[in-house]
Amino acid sequence: MVTMAEFLIITGLSGAGRSQAGATFEDLGWFVIDNMPTALITKVAELVTGGPETSAADRVALVVGRRAGQLHQLTDAVAQLRATTGNRVKLLFLEASDEVLVRRYEGTRRRHPLSAAEGVAESIALERELLQPIRESADVIIDTTDLNVHQLRRRLIETFTPTAETMQIQVVSFGFKHGVPLDVDTVFDCRFLPNPHWVDELRPLTGLDEPVRRFVLDQPSTNEFINRVDHLLGLVLPAYVTEGKSYLTIAVGCTGGRHRSVVLAEELVQRIGRYGFAPLVHHRDIDR
Repeated sequence: MVTMAEFLIITGLSGAGRSQAGATFEDLGWFVIDNMPTALITKVAELVTGGPETSAADRVALVVGRRAGQLHQLTDAVAQLRATTGNRVKLLFLEASDEVLVRRYEGTRRRHPLSAAEGVAESIALERELLQPIRESADVIIDTTDLNVHQLRRRLIETFTPTAETMQIQVVSFGFKHGVPLDVDTVFDCRFLPNPHWVDELRPLTGLDEPVRRFVLDQPSTNEFINRVDHLLGLVLPAYVTEGKSYLTIAVGCTGGRHRSVVLAEELVQRIGRYGFAPLVHHRDIDR
């Protein structure tokens, strides 16, 4: 009997957390190969799916991307792997802001893999350009700018630990003044709603507190907005599943990410749950 293996290709910008991701999946019981040569990806797939003697490796994670020459070949290698009958293949792309990547390299004093460029910042810009086609084909994109090692581990476990044979959905609240998350599929802007920040007794609270929740939900335009988003989700979520999408991240933003977006993110989680999904929620800026 041919093994139905699950493959995860882990790639992304150098310094964004590929090695930490590989270690997390190893702890989760995946068979992990770090610094995987691109040319050997399909060979590894053939070995894993070759017969009953390889059935123990039913989940394989391949960490790719340290050698610049491999980046041009990775898109083709992933396409070949996806075309192989019986393979379940996902591509995870890790990234972070230029400023954070520069700071991480300065902290470790390691050379950037593309250090032939003028400096670290230039090397990061070149790598980002080379990886853009791969990023566009990724199933999951995670921005590690604001994540420490433990937060990245928790994010990976939440995303890749299946709760059901259906699409994994995450709803993220954020503040526009802290930047729009890079790793989201859809963004809703709720800054048109009255801001609890300007109500003295509500300012120190968050959208998880009942007084703020009631203030936001009692606004005349809130109910219509949520209902229209709910109607849209009722249309697109089943279509995404039909198209084979495995992961979906929905972001809701307000000015600071502490009040309105938190309330609406929590409300959308409840609405999405009615469609048969078990969405996760993450409030990125609630403590800022």
